[in-house]
Amino acid sequence: MSQHLLFFFSLLGSFNGIALACFLWWRARGRPTQRWLALLVWLVSVRTGKSVAYHFWPEVSRTVQQVGLSAWFLIGPCLFFLLRSGLGPSAGLQRVDRWHLGLLIALTLALNLLLPYAQHVRIWWTWVIPGVNAGLLAYWLLATLVLWRRRAQLSDAQSALPLLGAWAGVGLIWVAYWTSTYTSYIVGALSFTFVLAFSLLIAWRVYSGQAAIEPYQDKRIPPDEARAYLTQLDALMAGEALYRDPTLSLQRLARRMGLPQAKLSQLLNDNNQTSFKQYLSQWRVDAAKALLRDAQPRSMEEVAEAAGFQSASTFYNAFKKLEGVTPAAYRKAVQSS
Repeated sequence: MSQHLLFFFSLLGSFNGIALACFLWWRARGRPTQRWLALLVWLVSVRTGKSVAYHFWPEVSRTVQQVGLSAWFLIGPCLFFLLRSGLGPSAGLQRVDRWHLGLLIALTLALNLLLPYAQHVRIWWTWVIPGVNAGLLAYWLLATLVLWRRRAQLSDAQSALPLLGAWAGVGLIWVAYWTSTYTSYIVGALSFTFVLAFSLLIAWRVYSGQAAIEPYQDKRIPPDEARAYLTQLDALMAGEALYRDPTLSLQRLARRMGLPQAKLSQLLNDNNQTSFKQYLSQWRVDAAKALLRDAQPRSMEEVAEAAGFQSASTFYNAFKKLEGVTPAAYRKAVQSS
């Protein structure tokens, strides 16, 4: 009976993790940070699923073990880029990042194709597996450095809890596998089940409103004070082009204004008759219109990125909603006038 329970709880995290990763990827809608999170959850799920298979069926195919170890190799870089994306000024990958990822993927493919685990067990146990473990630790430390350097952004980010949960969870799972010689190999998979369940519980409490949030003030903001704040807000948005940051959140903008988040939300809703999302979309659409009127036309993807939109589809939908025409139709009308 104990073995059945052990199998159930160890596999539960892997199975639910794959389902969650698919859901996160489907709901990402062009948001790179959520795509990185989905990929990270999927990789950890594959790695822990391999552990469950090997623990209960030691004769499992070497190919299955190889796939799990390859996923383990990519978890560290994925965590690093997740934090870079979630806390950086831009969610897009730079050229050096693409080279970085390309080399990692090429190395993974080379190891799998040129040195398959089934034919080179000794090499994998002597060099590859220790190297993978060391590499994951190195990337976890790099991710820790990113958290430390960008701790100010972390305090404002909407995704602070998922980012911290991913960082802490990967560290805990690495420790569980590293110490498995003294405990049990299945502890890593059980740790993932615990981390995933705990993270989902926290997310549910936050999004269901059970976590503490800052309420609106009891009285309305006086008109003169509201006008001064709105003028300051417009000047800040125009002067520093904050709308160009695709990760800009209400919390971060409130911090820049020196206002409580609830007061800024009240200012926009009650005194400006708009939500934060609508306010930000208007700034980005206005910026896109200026780019579309430029004598040297850019591609729609370039316009969307330069205006602060996370994806071309988000840009298209916001532009058509506010202007009544598509970006392409707007550009054509401007050029023909």
